[in-house]
Amino acid sequence: MSGGNGAGPNWPNFHGQATLVGTSPSGRVTVYVDPTLGQPAQQNATDLLADADRVVQANDHFFGTGAGSVNVIIFALHGHTDGTGGADHASCDYVTGNNLEVCAAFGNAMRVSGLFEAELSECNMGGNLCGVSTGEALSRWCAASVSNNALADFATAPTWFKDGAADFVSQTDPTDQNPDSTGCGMAFISWLISLNFSLTTIAQGLTQLGTNGTFAQLYGNLTGNDPGTAFLTFMGAVNNLPGITSDDPFGAMPGVRTALAEIRPKSHRLLPLAAVR
Repeated sequence: MSGGNGAGPNWPNFHGQATLVGTSPSGRVTVYVDPTLGQPAQQNATDLLADADRVVQANDHFFGTGAGSVNVIIFALHGHTDGTGGADHASCDYVTGNNLEVCAAFGNAMRVSGLFEAELSECNMGGNLCGVSTGEALSRWCAASVSNNALADFATAPTWFKDGAADFVSQTDPTDQNPDSTGCGMAFISWLISLNFSLTTIAQGLTQLGTNGTFAQLYGNLTGNDPGTAFLTFMGAVNNLPGITSDDPFGAMPGVRTALAEIRPKSHRLLPLAAVR
């Protein structure tokens, strides 16, 4: 056993006694659990341990790197055990931000894997995108891609559209807490992928631009077009849609899944029901 304030990892929020579940075969992910939550949380932790290296491989693919190891604890983040407590870490790197907290999601292993990737992806941003709208949208796309969109209820693009579709393409919002700016980013990434730019290309392009970079700059770099036309061109595509009801209004997710198809879960439990046949 390891305490949050003892010899074990120094967790951002968890201060109880954590039980070590194990370390993944690659040695890059060590999983802990809050034992007071019983067998459902233990199952979440066991499933994450089995799936961790697949998520790490996908994350390496997105960002073109293979460095860094993390500790992860499964517990009732913000008091929730259905995943809605989200995930957290202290900073966006593998030095001071490598102790990840993931909300338990009883009976939903892929939801836990998605939350894990949301924080893991931010570690690869090296502080360059974390805390701003571009980085938040990117981390959510990475999370959705590795988890068969198990976090669909976190969608923000519909909120952005309903609230008037403000331009967070030409400007980056200096927060990761605004559903309008995050939602704009989610829809914009969906659009870029539908134009045959891979999530890997987008992730590495945004990371290179850094905190002050914009989606408009990314568009210019990828297409060779004037960045000043990015938002208007994007909104032209948006206005041709019947509406926005998800974070992937342009239906780009199947292409991302195809690109990740060779990186498979290690357990039947982690596969969507349609695949376990």
